[in-house]
Amino acid sequence: MTERPKRPEVPLTGGEREILTGLLDYHRATVAWKAGGLTEDQARQKHLPSELTTVAGLVAHLTLNEWFWFGVVVDGEEDTWEEKLEQDPDAEFRVPPGTTVEDLLADYEKQCARSREIVAERSLDDQVTHKDETFNVRWVVTHMIEETARHVGHLDVLRELTDGLTGE
Repeated sequence: MTERPKRPEVPLTGGEREILTGLLDYHRATVAWKAGGLTEDQARQKHLPSELTTVAGLVAHLTLNEWFWFGVVVDGEEDTWEEKLEQDPDAEFRVPPGTTVEDLLADYEKQCARSREIVAERSLDDQVTHKDETFNVRWVVTHMIEETARHVGHLDVLRELTDGLTGE
């Protein structure tokens, strides 16, 4: 993939919800762009000393974060990963053999769509409590902008090292 995809434009004016969700959707689309069009070997290529920092591993990690913060924390779903992560704090980065990049990106988009639904059903001021900590939805959306943008930077570097693709 060499062409820039059409990503959602982030509104420069408007309400807080539109700007925050626009920023998050822009970064989500950038994840799909940076991870798309790679072979299975390229998506698992290790360019850095950490075996966890691969394109495939980052997409899996971001999918889990979308589910955890929006599904578990905001929507109250059962945390089915807690035990896995207690045994291996990096479990979400370890992509099982046979899981394709296409599968990872489809799962990511499906989870992002569900996250959008969860946010749309709530006020940014709504408060949720998880493990004795209280958050408002605004904080969760803002945190996910930060989380996704940080990993977009990692994906940007990995993609350039993999096949030379560059671009914001």
